[in-house]
Amino acid sequence: MLESKFDPKEAEKRLYKMWEDSGAFKPRAAKETDTKDDNFSIVIPPPNVTGSLHMGHAVNNTIQDILVRYNRMKGKAVLWQPGTDHAGIATQMVVERKLAAEGKARKDMTREEFLGHVWNWKAESGGNINQQLRRLGSSCDWSREKFTLGNPDDETDKMAEAVTKAFVEMYEAGLIYRDKRLVNWDPHFQTAISDLEVENIEKDGHFWHFKYPLEGGETYTYVEKDEDGNITLTEERDYISIATTRPETMLGDGAVAVHPDDERYAPIVGKMVRLPLANRLIPIITDEYPDMDFGSGAVKITGAHDFNDYEVAKRNDIPMYSLMDEKGAMCASEIMPEKYVGMDRFKARKAVVADIDAEGLLIKIEDKKIMQPYGDRSGVVIEPMLTDQWFVAADKLAEQAMAKVDDGSTKFIPENWKKTYDHWMKEIQPWCISRQLWWGHQIPAWYIPSYGNVVHQGEVHNLPSNIIVASNKKDAVKAALNHFSILGDIQENIDPVNYDENSNDYGSEDFLIEIIRDGQVSASIEVKRDPDVLDTWFSSGLWPFSTLGWPENTEELERFYPTSVLVTAFDIIFFWVARMMMQGLHFMKDEDGNGVVPFNDVYIHALVLDEQGKKMSKSIGNTLDPLDLIDGVSADDLVEKRTRGLKNPEKAPQIAKATRKQYPDGFEAYGADALRFTLASMAGQGRNIRLSVDRIAGYRNFGTKLWSAANFGQMNQCRPNNDYDVTKAIIPINQWIVSETAKTAQEVSRCIEAYRFNDAADAVYKFAWDTFCSWYLELTKPLLSGAEGTAKEETQAVFAWVLDQILKLLHPFMPFITEEIWLKIDTSRDDNLIVTAWPELDDTYIKPQSIEEIEWLQTLITNIRSVRADMNIPPAKKAALLMLAKDLDPRLAYYAPQLSPMARVDKVETAEAAPQGALQTVVDGVTYAIPLEGLIDLEAERKRLSKEIEKAQAEIDKIDKKLSNPAFTDKAPEKVVQLQKDRRADYASEIEKLQEAISGLG
Repeated sequence: MLESKFDPKEAEKRLYKMWEDSGAFKPRAAKETDTKDDNFSIVIPPPNVTGSLHMGHAVNNTIQDILVRYNRMKGKAVLWQPGTDHAGIATQMVVERKLAAEGKARKDMTREEFLGHVWNWKAESGGNINQQLRRLGSSCDWSREKFTLGNPDDETDKMAEAVTKAFVEMYEAGLIYRDKRLVNWDPHFQTAISDLEVENIEKDGHFWHFKYPLEGGETYTYVEKDEDGNITLTEERDYISIATTRPETMLGDGAVAVHPDDERYAPIVGKMVRLPLANRLIPIITDEYPDMDFGSGAVKITGAHDFNDYEVAKRNDIPMYSLMDEKGAMCASEIMPEKYVGMDRFKARKAVVADIDAEGLLIKIEDKKIMQPYGDRSGVVIEPMLTDQWFVAADKLAEQAMAKVDDGSTKFIPENWKKTYDHWMKEIQPWCISRQLWWGHQIPAWYIPSYGNVVHQGEVHNLPSNIIVASNKKDAVKAALNHFSILGDIQENIDPVNYDENSNDYGSEDFLIEIIRDGQVSASIEVKRDPDVLDTWFSSGLWPFSTLGWPENTEELERFYPTSVLVTAFDIIFFWVARMMMQGLHFMKDEDGNGVVPFNDVYIHALVLDEQGKKMSKSIGNTLDPLDLIDGVSADDLVEKRTRGLKNPEKAPQIAKATRKQYPDGFEAYGADALRFTLASMAGQGRNIRLSVDRIAGYRNFGTKLWSAANFGQMNQCRPNNDYDVTKAIIPINQWIVSETAKTAQEVSRCIEAYRFNDAADAVYKFAWDTFCSWYLELTKPLLSGAEGTAKEETQAVFAWVLDQILKLLHPFMPFITEEIWLKIDTSRDDNLIVTAWPELDDTYIKPQSIEEIEWLQTLITNIRSVRADMNIPPAKKAALLMLAKDLDPRLAYYAPQLSPMARVDKVETAEAAPQGALQTVVDGVTYAIPLEGLIDLEAERKRLSKEIEKAQAEIDKIDKKLSNPAFTDKAPEKVVQLQKDRRADYASEIEKLQEAISGLG
């Protein structure tokens, strides 16, 4: 039996444990008849191991779970692969802060000691987000949970092996290489970072305008013209003017660039200028990059510290000078004036400006808003730096990845995101995959230093430095021995120290090669492993197949690759989706050797915004924690959450005030189902979600409505009967509801298959609330309360069947309450709802004649209710219904038991004409009348309606006065003016209806 109400706090944990314990989340066993279409697989975008559930996770995993539960009920073998990302910088930062609180520092530890601390932290705190995903109802196969860094305690885990194999194979194929290129450098963490980890923030800044003197004091005639070609300025200059937002970088300038069409500088193109402070000569060159209309039109080119300048320097073979060390301090070099060596970059900036001013070369300082790049984790200004890093030749992989989207092998939903994908892929740059961290996949590369010249067979050979890329240290040692094998021909022995060819465990990843001559060690050569780790996105790019056991050819890989769909956000289309496409196509081949895409569809979900349409942000103070909406939260706790750890603590009072105003009582506990249904119902393709707490409360009420309907069914002995065939129902009301159920099931299935989750949610909502609860439940009350017999038994069976179908259709969206109702209305069921078959209801369930008949009845009842409401007839007073015809429609007599309670009709008769003052309504061309005599005081009603007209007219007069005032219409915002016009139209419509009501009184 159902309790009086559903308690999500008690039920959700219990039901989730029941599902997981029953094995419902695991793929069903394979069948001999299975094809690829009988399998459905989806990989979870692995959340950071440091992360906590936020609204982006909530909408993403709600959509995935809808697809997973739907396909599971469709009978497919379903795998939803869960796991977490090791999140290099984020995790290292968390652990370093934890150690700092204990008075410890990473710099005082060995790599192995620090990594031990990180693994300990992961064991203690790294699984929080997966527990939170469970709270949302995510039905992942947790027995297969993976971690991008692998599990060192599980010999069967191949995640780390997959990453190493991928790196080695791509290196050997020429797709991975080491190069000196410009990267985003975080001086706090002292590592390269990806574009996704850079946050560009508008700040108050400056443009410093400097003079760069021409070599030898040479002069030229500088001419400026207006748009019409008229000369506005002519003067002799011995300098070229440049402007910069980062004066300290001028010490590394390699050239000054002007546009080839810029006539102002044509006389000095190819000349040399003296770089202030550094006293180096640099050329004036032409390039398409400078904007002639911006600043002076001349741009200093500092290739080692600006991404645009880097491209200009490469095109024009301009030297690039690195100015800073890993911490962002000016470093010693032949071009660096000694005065600045060791200075922090921002102190150097002040010093450079002061010194240029002292030389008389500072023209002006211009205040300007500038976009400043910050590390999203460190919060420090990011520095473009020219460093040695590992790169993937992404351009070589991008062509096939684009082609597979063009030919439809992988489809983007909505389709417009294909343009974004194509744009990024066409503009693709080498992908920097190395990071100067300790937490991550250490790059499997070893460096052999130069050994110098060796005489071999009468010739001098130079044994240069070399890079060895190998799957493990054992293979690296063998490669190092091979490198020195030439020495063997001159009777020299080569032995790696502490090398056991039968073991892969050498302790340190570094090793020595000893050169033995005449029994003595003539040289010890240290071979060091690259200390850097791989970009987290490299291992994430292998996620769709590494999680299935690759590089081994596992059964799971055969069954579930390619995956069916990827659900993700738009902001990682390039960082993750594109890289999975490139790596999947490179490593996964069909029997003909052609690359296989990692997923058939890519569904890009919307952003979750606040009620005002603003992006949720900690700094704005408008974030909502999904768990707070599920469990409830007090206003005090909500304020504390929103103001804790702000980057700008001074905003805390403002955020607290706004929060208390918007949510003075905090939130009730709405449960996971209400949140999930809200997100699904608002997840229209191409539309962002404006999350409304009122909507969540409304869908909580929807669950309550369904619970009440189930209780009503139980009270009326509406029990599921598997032996009853609902297509054999004979009562039109029952035929109609069976028909509407079938139509709804077909529509929900179509919408889910098309990723129209909002339309699917809307269809089942309208059917359950309106069609079933508001209409069918009321229409059947006379049948269920009547005498025992065929009609009652049929209605009980149909009612129970329809409720079951609603529970099935709603289960992917609201899994907890539907499962609870399913189990409690029939305790004898063999299967839980989660694994029950999806409703497959074809057109044999649909009876058009009954649909037409009940739609006639609904229209009649609705019209009667409407005219009664217009006339303010008390609900307690019943009225006669007159059909203005010679013969009474037999349907009126048949449905009299329904008309009495639902339309407040006490008798049905025919009449030749409507009585004086009777209300009239037309349905399907037939006029019906409701005599008003005895129902209301006609004169009092006329007076009441007349007063309402006067009130509405008074409001129209006020609005007309405002709209006729130019002071208002000319100055008020257009939206405000239109609002007044809309209000006037509403009042005018109201007056029209009131006048019609008076006319109806006779």
